[in-house]
Amino acid sequence: RVAIVTGAGNGLGRSHALGLAARGAKVVVNDLGSQLSVAESVVEEIRAAGGEAIANGANVTQPGEVEAMVQAAKDKWGRVDILVNNAGILRDKSFSKMSLDDFRLVLDVHLMGAAICSKAVWDLMKEQQYGRIVMTSSSSGIYGNFGQSNYGAAKMGVAGIMNTLCLEG
Repeated sequence: RVAIVTGAGNGLGRSHALGLAARGAKVVVNDLGSQLSVAESVVEEIRAAGGEAIANGANVTQPGEVEAMVQAAKDKWGRVDILVNNAGILRDKSFSKMSLDDFRLVLDVHLMGAAICSKAVWDLMKEQQYGRIVMTSSSSGIYGNFGQSNYGAAKMGVAGIMNTLCLEG
């Protein structure tokens, strides 16, 4: 299988990438261009363990960059079987102190990033008659968390798109 993991330079994304590689998947380790060196470190870990991986610095909020990332996976391995939407950022502040720009930025990365990446592989997976899309969400979306109105809204949105894609896929 071929997997793309966004936000895979650190934390959960790194764990997802390493876990998929340990199970034999070829992995595109994506992290934002300014963080490409951390993605390359994960690639080196995967390769050192005998796996196959490439690093990619696509910004998940930019459809053209995401489409190029998917094309790079197809050029290298011929397909994309798994997408893990994990890219995310935080801009924590209470709602009264938060700027709308910070609210929008978090929604753009978490929610629109997940939609853009999913859209980029959707038809390909349907054509292959196989594909898995995983969304990283959070209890902050269901229960809320002080200082995270933007993050909570984004994560609840991710749950909503996931539920709908399950019905449509």
